[in-house]
Amino acid sequence: MLTWRSANTAEGSRSRHALLLLHAFPLSAAMWQPQIDALGETGFTVVAPNAYGIEGSEEKEGWNFTDYAHELAALLDSLGIERVTVAGLSMGGYQAFEFYRLYPDKITSLVLCDTKAENDAPEARAGREEFIRAVEQKGAHEAAERMIPNFFSPSTYTAKPQLVIDTRTMIEKQSVPVINAAMRAIMTRNDATPMLAAIRCPVLVVVGADDRVTPKATAAAIHDRITGSRLLVLPDAGHLSNLEQPEEFTHALLEHIENLMASL
Repeated sequence: MLTWRSANTAEGSRSRHALLLLHAFPLSAAMWQPQIDALGETGFTVVAPNAYGIEGSEEKEGWNFTDYAHELAALLDSLGIERVTVAGLSMGGYQAFEFYRLYPDKITSLVLCDTKAENDAPEARAGREEFIRAVEQKGAHEAAERMIPNFFSPSTYTAKPQLVIDTRTMIEKQSVPVINAAMRAIMTRNDATPMLAAIRCPVLVVVGADDRVTPKATAAAIHDRITGSRLLVLPDAGHLSNLEQPEEFTHALLEHIENLMASL
């Protein structure tokens, strides 16, 4: 069973459409709070689940993104939500691809943020194995030490130091088994590249201009392969674009949803 953060889920039980927000590694649904608050004020139904073991979600050893997609479908069914726009950032993007593969009829549109479609090359898998060993030896602090320097635009570190501190705290709240189980799920994910050309729903691709983890070229490659998709590059944002530029990100998300609803 998953825990989640939400807005207007009571209305969601009577709604045919909602927004499903899937968080990055090794964070939690708390990273989506700026969007939950802003979109909640518009009356839109928003659900942001926590991955296994995070913020009270049931722990699951050896889980993969297929398991998680089925869990997400069960959560939506329990809330009476028939169809969603899925917005996933980084790891959440990998999960969004898997959810689309398994449940395309539940998806009205996709928002793919600071993510990539391909699975890991051998050298990337080796790096993730080393990450797991280091976190096992040194704890969640080690995960934060490795992730934080790559998360943000250079301007964020100086202009928004509290955001950096809050993100570090979010990571260090997680247990070692939970962090490493999520990392193994990332390592074993399906390659979504072959299905990009077959995606038929509206797609918005978002990337921070200064993202060093999944840079602009990676986002452009997704955009180029999905017919009719839109690419948005957010200035002064790195890998966590929704937190670094929350107003611009939320505006783009709301505009995407409003255009979508007008066409339904």
